[in-house]
Amino acid sequence: MALITNILFPVDFSPSSIAMAAYVRRVAAILNARVSLIHVFDPASYNGFELYVRKPLEIAEEHEKLSRERLDSFLADEFPASQYPRIIVSGDAATKIAEVARTGFDLIIMPTHAGTFRRMLLGSTTAKVLNDADCPVFTSRHALTIAPRPIEHRQWLCTVGIGEDSERVLRYAHQAAAEARGQLHIIHAIQAADPNLPIQLDLEEQLQSKERQKVHERINELQRKIGSAAPVRIVVGPIKGALLQAAAQYDADALIIGRSPQPGADGRLRDLTYAMVRDSPVPVLSI
Repeated sequence: MALITNILFPVDFSPSSIAMAAYVRRVAAILNARVSLIHVFDPASYNGFELYVRKPLEIAEEHEKLSRERLDSFLADEFPASQYPRIIVSGDAATKIAEVARTGFDLIIMPTHAGTFRRMLLGSTTAKVLNDADCPVFTSRHALTIAPRPIEHRQWLCTVGIGEDSERVLRYAHQAAAEARGQLHIIHAIQAADPNLPIQLDLEEQLQSKERQKVHERINELQRKIGSAAPVRIVVGPIKGALLQAAAQYDADALIIGRSPQPGADGRLRDLTYAMVRDSPVPVLSI
């Protein structure tokens, strides 16, 4: 069974949503997946004059009607309404996107809104969706240009640890890369004993340590379990910087990272995951 068959594409009618259209279509074509567009409107987004002349319920109904009409005509050439379902809901955008995604979607694709996302990551709709959604979320590279680079059949990278959740992350990455007809590469970072040392990449003679051996053994074990034989690169340094520097050296279509499989009190995302989504040189698939 295919890993991704049903994609949810949230739109807010912004230039970023328009720019993402070709990217979403390409991802869907590569994965042979369906796409549904969703727009979340705020029923309470009325001004004082509206409230003075009409009841709140009437205003909300009018806003829903206008939002529906706008959604039906939005990206009509790229996503004809007869082939691509359109979903209109009201409420908090991130909450509703996550709720709808639970009704049968395998993937959410969203832009990171260049500029705002870097400065206000914790308050952004995209960040909240990353924290709340049960299914994987594909976010575009944070860049000054709005339109992401078209996805092709390049390398797919996976950052993997050696903890309990590593097998889940690597198994997904292996299958996703295979379905996209891309080549999977694995990156693992070892925290340097001295955080002030420069990042070191593949320094074989300096890393013949028990820790390096343990990492190799664990990743080899994981790969045997899932039937993978992806090349492995071990980097040493501050974890975030080492992973990002290694990722920058690949001409990759995606960087696959893990989120907590359970939301919990602290949410699915941790500081490192936020930083990777924000600063990655390539689009990030958070699972």
